[in-house]
Amino acid sequence: MDVLIALLLVILVFAFLGAGVWIGVAILGVAWLAMELFTDRLAGDSLALTVWGSLSSWTLTALPLFIWMGEILLKTRLSEGLFRGLAPWLQRLPGRLLHTNIIGCTIFAAVSGSSAATCATIGKITLPELEKRGYPDRIALGSLAGAGTLGLLIPPSIIMIVYGVAADVSIGKLFIAGVFPGLLLAGLFMGYTVIWSLRNPEAIPAADLHLTLLQKLREGRHLLPVVGLICAVLGSIYAGVATATEAASLGVVGALILAAAQRALTWKSFRDSLMSATRLYCMIALILAGSSFLSLSMGFIGLPRHLAEAISALGLSPFWLIMLLMVFFIILGCFLDGISMVVLTMAVLLPTLQAAGIDLLWFGVFIVIVVEMAQITPPVGFNLFVLQGMTGKQINTIAIAAFPYFLMMVIAVFLIFFFPQIVVWLPGQMRM
Repeated sequence: MDVLIALLLVILVFAFLGAGVWIGVAILGVAWLAMELFTDRLAGDSLALTVWGSLSSWTLTALPLFIWMGEILLKTRLSEGLFRGLAPWLQRLPGRLLHTNIIGCTIFAAVSGSSAATCATIGKITLPELEKRGYPDRIALGSLAGAGTLGLLIPPSIIMIVYGVAADVSIGKLFIAGVFPGLLLAGLFMGYTVIWSLRNPEAIPAADLHLTLLQKLREGRHLLPVVGLICAVLGSIYAGVATATEAASLGVVGALILAAAQRALTWKSFRDSLMSATRLYCMIALILAGSSFLSLSMGFIGLPRHLAEAISALGLSPFWLIMLLMVFFIILGCFLDGISMVVLTMAVLLPTLQAAGIDLLWFGVFIVIVVEMAQITPPVGFNLFVLQGMTGKQINTIAIAAFPYFLMMVIAVFLIFFFPQIVVWLPGQMRM
């Protein structure tokens, strides 16, 4: 009976989504039907209480602020200094300016929190420059699609906030836990780019800049505004002087001050950034509200408990459980965006993870890496959509170019499983 109910709910969700219904509304509708049909509780009262409770969380306040901070940087010229500051230092590295995609995304991810915003912002800067200098489209697009996903892992991360709220895990600790895995993933991306460049030396144009150390340092000053904002936001969290919400407020104020100082802040850019952040947050908030109500409905029906018992009955070791979940999320990511994946599944998976003894802090980083994979898998890969809109190329072409970076993420999952200290060591050193 439970299997039939679960199958019915899944079919209803995909039917609503296929009909073009908003994700949040589809989830709310399915949750309401489930409670009306399969429980004795009044759906209306539960809906009102659950939606209000999920959206009035103080912890959730950090989410719109971090989104707004990323939009301010996207709508102004603050990000343009990244290419100018990075390019002179990469001329001797195999792959040369291809690494501006990866390093630029790594730096911008630390002030954005959004994969799409990171990919779009860095792509607008680097792709025209790389094309002008004759770098191959395939590796340029692939490295940008892969590195753009770092916006989800390197803090501050929107999806980490969503996971922290859903799983009741400290958002500050999640942010800290994402630092080393984010740098590990960036290193894997750069390593692959180096290997590809060594195997295809004829595809990489000759160095076009020969600057002295003093000239490189002078160009490097363009990195200072963004790097300073990163230090202010993350440093306040790591030092224990600010919560994630307070750090987000600091980030917004800092981004506005920097934009004003560089004369990039106009009424239009201010309004556009605010409206873009509002639209994005409203979409996420509706999904969160729907997922909270769906979680409540499934709880009354008993699906999470029965699913946990079924998986426990399989007798899977933690390794095979994680491998099964990785495949499950990769498949799910072909149809849903990352935030929907997290909020739709956490209520069901939490009892199973706790029964298996899996650290929820570690699992938060794992699920973010797996969601990153979904950003570059068709048909619903947000980074693929972003790059298609920017370049006009087919999604399949971009997905094939990004596939090696997908494999690097798989390697990262294995590394953090066998060496969990990559994730949990740094949070253990911090006072939260």
